[in-house]
Amino acid sequence: MTPLASAEIILGDGYYHSHDLPRFPEIGNDAPELARKFFDYYNAVFAEGALSEREKSLIALAVAHAVQCPYCIDAYTQDCLAKGSDGEQMTEAVHVAVAIRGGASLVHGLQMRNVLDKMSM
Repeated sequence: MTPLASAEIILGDGYYHSHDLPRFPEIGNDAPELARKFFDYYNAVFAEGALSEREKSLIALAVAHAVQCPYCIDAYTQDCLAKGSDGEQMTEAVHVAVAIRGGASLVHGLQMRNVLDKMSM
């Protein structure tokens, strides 16, 4: 099964379709200057720098899971594989995102504790 075929199974008949992913540049059809600026920035961010392109792709895969973007998950799963990451590395990156997202929810429980403490006085 190809990555796109498997993504279609995951995404199903809902709003998200893997065949839309290559259409992303169309977002600039009615605002080409803004799209050019975005894509110039986007490409600069993902260029080799202090972090390798492979490392940046793993970060993007983790963030894609944190923000729950099916298109990004599809794209960066494929990109990670193309840049030499394996399933274990990709899964570990996803677990990092899960830990941060879960921790962020828990730490906000302190806001609840502050109100609880104030109301209990």
